[in-house]
Amino acid sequence: MAIARWNGEIIAESDKTEMVEGNHYFPLESVHTQYLRPSDTTSVCHWKGKASYYTLHVKGQDNTDAAWYYPEPSGAAANIKDHVAFWNGVEITEN
Repeated sequence: MAIARWNGEIIAESDKTEMVEGNHYFPLESVHTQYLRPSDTTSVCHWKGKASYYTLHVKGQDNTDAAWYYPEPSGAAANIKDHVAFWNGVEITEN
């Protein structure tokens, strides 16, 4: 079971994450979406495609662009469609 925590709250938990480049990608249904706020930020990965971001909002604090996902990943990254990954201080633990 992988668990993502930030600011004292569990953001996501799943025993079915996809590991890509050392990052746990959590299935969207395992993410507590009440903590996600849309962001206008995007980036491009040469093999996964165009990433979009969320800002985490927990207990009145924001962690800007701390979550990302690929709305339309390339064929090589199809396994992370409808998955979200975290960084920027989000703690990922495995049990």
